Amino acid sequence: MRLEGKYAIVTGAGSGFGAGIARRFISEGAQVMVADIREEHARGVAEEYGGIAHTVDVADGASVSAMMERAVDVMGQVDILVNNAGVTHLPAPLEEISEEDFDRVMAVNCKSIYLGAKALVPHMKARGSGNILNISSTAGLSPRPNLNWYNASKGWVNTATKTMAVELAPFGLRVNALNPVAGETPLLKSFMGEDTPEMRAKFLSTIPLGRFSTPEDMANAALYLCSDEASMITGVCMEVDGGRCI
Repeated sequence: MRLEGKYAIVTGAGSGFGAGIARRFISEGAQVMVADIREEHARGVAEEYGGIAHTVDVADGASVSAMMERAVDVMGQVDILVNNAGVTHLPAPLEEISEEDFDRVMAVNCKSIYLGAKALVPHMKARGSGNILNISSTAGLSPRPNLNWYNASKGWVNTATKTMAVELAPFGLRVNALNPVAGETPLLKSFMGEDTPEMRAKFLSTIPLGRFSTPEDMANAALYLCSDEASMITGVCMEVDGGRCI
């Protein structure tokens, strides 16, 4: 029960990494708001594991503010925010990515972190404690060709994590990030362009441990960084990548 007495919000928690993190947090004693843009997915995870379902568009300021207000109303406080919601564009030469796709990637992957901080940091500062975990990607550390603007968005997440950590440390807040390699999530097909045995083998050949990351891998790392065991750790961008970035 490493998160007993903690109250958390996990975005993009209706599937994939977010669902795995929410599930693990709940099993470790936390009360968790399972937030997702897909109402039925959020409700399904919350009903199965005991969380609080909430529908949110993380790229919309009013929607994010409403989520934070409800979380405080229902749970009383928020100790942990996991910014997990993310999207990508399909693999293509950088000059062929549409402006619409570029804007969507930047809004969901980057602006959402700004909006979450704007809405929640005052609450955490007032309490003198808090923990923000941003889900980044190995793409922000070791970019793959043809995912240029997704790579760039995750590089932004890594830098934002470090600057948030430096600024918020004096107020008792910690900010860290996880950098997973491609995993068995709904985004995997989008990263690869097509889900074929040949494409999977190509991706796996770049991962020394020889497998994709799983929601359980991410949940284990997130649990550590968001627990009191990591009380001296802030500004870290932890690679959960099977050696991909070596």
